Amino acid sequence: MRLLFLNGPNANLYGHTAKGTYGGETFEDIGTRCHAKALEVGASLDFRQSQSEGELVEWIQQARPEGPDPADGIIINAAGLSYTSIAILDALLAFPGPVIEVHMSNIHRREPFRHKTYTAQAAVGSICGLGPLGYELAIEAMAGLVRA
Repeated sequence: MRLLFLNGPNANLYGHTAKGTYGGETFEDIGTRCHAKALEVGASLDFRQSQSEGELVEWIQQARPEGPDPADGIIINAAGLSYTSIAILDALLAFPGPVIEVHMSNIHRREPFRHKTYTAQAAVGSICGLGPLGYELAIEAMAGLVRA
């Protein structure tokens, strides 16, 4: 089982800015936790981050079964692009496997513009507000969905 976990703009700054919203763990630490969880559930994990909307779209397209880098499921934290990117939504809708949306913070307790995401429209489920634990839970949930 191969899982693709995509992270959008500024996720690489987790743990390198004021702790506030996203906590003190670095993006690298979160990636390490995610790889350990993937091993635990019997999956390989490709954990990526990009500042570029176009690159995220390309990675999603490449994860299709006929693509050069097929995946069984996609987990995505598109970060700020979650609220603006119809291109990412369209790419996710063209992916035939399950998609889970994840956010470190509880987007429903934040500014009103964050309460609705485009990416959620392509997702079988969303996890938000649980910090790095939410990332691990998304991997566990995706493994279950792929096996079902």
